[in-house]
Amino acid sequence: MTFEATLVRWAGAGGWVFAPVPAEHAPGTAGPFGRVPVTATVDGRTWATSVWRDRRAGWLLPVPARVRRGKDDGDVVTVGLEVDASRMPL
Repeated sequence: MTFEATLVRWAGAGGWVFAPVPAEHAPGTAGPFGRVPVTATVDGRTWATSVWRDRRAGWLLPVPARVRRGKDDGDVVTVGLEVDASRMPL
């Protein structure tokens, strides 16, 4: 699944930057601690991570600086997500 997302910087010290995941691309269920392991691709850079479920903000993909390469809050990125069943807890 591929979609465009506008990056959002979470408020607070050392605030994380997330790509919100639209409901139609979100995992069906949450794993432990509200996370689901995925293989993510943002603007052509791929890595193993997890999407997080937040009660107010919905599903969020944390996007580290090494992947963003200069993009930040308000910038649009192209996101690809695939749930990584091999890393799902039993």
